[in-house]
Formats: sequence, structure tokens, C-alpha cells
Amino acid sequence: MKDERFQKTELAVWGGIAGNAVLACLKGIVGIMAQSSALLADAAHSASRAITSSAALIRVKSDQQPPEELDVQSPEKNRSFASILLAIVVLIIGIEMGISAIQALGSVEEHTDKNYALAALGLSLVVKEIMYQYVSRLGKRIGSQELIANSRGHRSDIYSTIVALIGVFGATLANVLEVPFLSYLDPITGIIISLLILKMGYSLVKEALHRKQEYVLQQEDADDLIAVVQLIKGVITVDDLRAREHGHYVVVTVKISVNPRVTVWEGHEVSKRIKQQLMKRFHHVSDVVVHVAPYDAGYPYKHSTDSELSELPSVIH
Repeated sequence: MKDERFQKTELAVWGGIAGNAVLACLKGIVGIMAQSSALLADAAHSASRAITSSAALIRVKSDQQPPEELDVQSPEKNRSFASILLAIVVLIIGIEMGISAIQALGSVEEHTDKNYALAALGLSLVVKEIMYQYVSRLGKRIGSQELIANSRGHRSDIYSTIVALIGVFGATLANVLEVPFLSYLDPITGIIISLLILKMGYSLVKEALHRKQEYVLQQEDADDLIAVVQLIKGVITVDDLRAREHGHYVVVTVKISVNPRVTVWEGHEVSKRIKQQLMKRFHHVSDVVVHVAPYDAGYPYKHSTDSELSELPSVIH
């Protein structure tokens, strides 16, 4: 069964992907009807955010794999390759929207009704703020740095929509006040948003390249982490310990063996204590993922197994 924390993280990321995809379709349709470069660019920005959230979903799913599976399947190369492909798609979207907005500067539609474009952007702002608040609070509550980073993406979406709102509102005022030059605010803000999309794609490429080194950890640092874990009551052995970098913070993945006779609750308590102790002792560690496995006392030469298991430590004795 998947860890509840991972389930909530995965569900929140999926919700962000679905929400941005729906907003992208809505704003795209309205943008075409209103002939608004700003709204079309904001739709592209939402679509790009859905793509970058897909990269986050890949990381979340990979983090659920036990350490021994990471060695066999080598997902790091696959994740980096997938992230780079997604980043290329985002960069292409940004370039295309930039070119489209620049071309729109030469053919501004001064008399196009953009009131429903304003309504679409207003709805987008409300939805994105709800998404940001939900993901941010959930990330802080369950201690997920992936969700906290994802919530910052939702916040940048809000800024993009505000920029688009300025452009569309300027074009609307151009019709009402009969001030033609205000119509150029729409394609100009479209260009600005396309630059934000390009920045998003660049950040995704940079992150993908950086993550290739995520499991590099000095041996003395690993020994310090392992020593703390081994001191926690209920831990028999530390089978594997790895760390990966997420910008300025570190996420530790550790696999431990416990007495196979302990209950699920006891195993969960051991995991919780490990996470608390590592994050308390090492301030650069912002998250800990613990995989609990039953200790095999006699493998590969099994004898007197029952008597050995009865002496192994558990949480309650």
C-alpha cells in the first residue's frame, strides 16, 4: 500500500495538472474568440504549467520506489530525459506564442469585444488562487517539499494571469475611451507572458540537468546520517541511505530493517521517529522518506530463527 503522504502528494499534483489543463482550454477558446494575444499567451502558460507539473509527478512516482528498485531500473536517467523533453515542449510553446504576439502588434483589433476575455481571466485568477492555497497548505501540513515547490508554480501562474488581465483591460479601455494606442497593451503583455514561459522551460532544463547529481553524498556525511538512524529504537539495520538535492535543501531516502514480528503501527512509529530525528539533527535535510522492510535474521544460513527474532528490538520492548 502506498504511503498516505505520497497519495496526498500525487493527488494534489494530479489536481494541478487537471486544473491547468482545463484553464488552458477555456482561455484558449475565449482567446481565439476575443482575438486576444494576452489571453492566448496565458492559456499557453497554463498548459506549460501542466507540463511542468507532469515532470513533478514523475519525480513523485519515482520517490515511491524502494531503494533497491532504484538501482535496477535506473530511473534517474529516464526522469532527466523525460524532464528535458517536456522542457523542450515548453520552450517551443514560449517561442511560438512570442512570435504570434509580435505579429499581432502589426494587426491590432481595436473593436473586438474583450469583455468575456476579462471574465475568463477573472475566473482563472480565482481558480489559481484556490489551487495555490490548497497545495501550499497541504505541502506544509505533510512536510512535502515537492508540493511546496509546486505551489510556487501556481503562484507564478497568478502573476501571468495578472499581466494578461492588464493587457486585455487596456485593449477594452481602448475601445471605450477611443484611445488606439492602449490596444497595443494586449500583444505587448502577450510577449511578456511568452518570456515567462521561456523562463519556465529554462528552469525545467536546468533542474533536470542538476538532478543528475542528486544522489551524490560524501561518505562521512552518510555515516553521520546512518549513525543517527541506527540509534533509534526499533531499527535493526540500515540497509541503504541516499540523499538527493532539491536546490538548497536535501531529501534523504533510507531503507531500514525491523523485527518482522512488529505491527504496522510500530513500523510507522519507527519511520516517524527517524524522520523527526534526521530533520532535527541536520538542518539541511528538509524531508526524509523511509522504507521499512522485515529483517531476515538467518539468510542465507537459517537456523534457530525463532529464538533470534524474539530477541530483536521493537518499539514496545
